[in-house]
Amino acid sequence: MEKTNEAYAVSERLIIRSFNMQDIQAFYQYRANPEVARFQSWENYTLQDAETFVSKQMAQSPDQAGTWFQYAIALSANNQLIGDCAIHTLGAEPRNVELGFTLAPEYQGMGYMHEALCALLDYVFGSLNKHKVIAFADVRNAKSIRVLERLGMRREGHLLENYMSKGQWIDEYQYAVLRSEWMDKP
Repeated sequence: MEKTNEAYAVSERLIIRSFNMQDIQAFYQYRANPEVARFQSWENYTLQDAETFVSKQMAQSPDQAGTWFQYAIALSANNQLIGDCAIHTLGAEPRNVELGFTLAPEYQGMGYMHEALCALLDYVFGSLNKHKVIAFADVRNAKSIRVLERLGMRREGHLLENYMSKGQWIDEYQYAVLRSEWMDKP
C-alpha cells in the first residue's frame, strides 16, 4: 500500500513526510549537484538512482532495526520537496538512532534544516521514544557541523580516518543528544 504524503512531523514552514513519486525530479536535481554530493557517499547521481531510491523508500516503514528511513522535507505552503533527513535505527541498540540530512542548495542558509531537524527530533524522541540520537559529520563540512551544533548536539568525538569515501580516508566528528536533554530544552 502506498503511503503517499504520510506526515510524521510538521513545523511552521515544513512537513516531514514520506516520499512520493512526485518527488523524484526535485530529489534528483539536488542529489545530482556535485556540491551537495561533496560530503556524501554518492557521486554521479542519475535520474534512475532517484527513481529507485524513492520507490524503495515508499515501500519502507520507519523505525525498523538495522535500516535507514528517509523522510522527505517539503514546504508546507505547496508540498514542494526541498531536502531529506533520515534516521538509521541501529540494529545492535534500536533505542538509539543515527541522523542524516541533505538540503537543496537554493534552500540552504534560511533555517530550513534546523527547523526540519527540530521537528524530526521531537518525533524521534516523542513518538518513537528513542533514547539517543547520534550524527557523524565530515570534519571539512562546516555547514553540517553548524547545523548539528545549533541543534544543541554535543560533539562526543573526533574519529580519525573513520571511513573511506571517494578514494580517501575521512575524519569525522561524532555528535549526540539524549532524549532527556532534548525534552528538557527550553
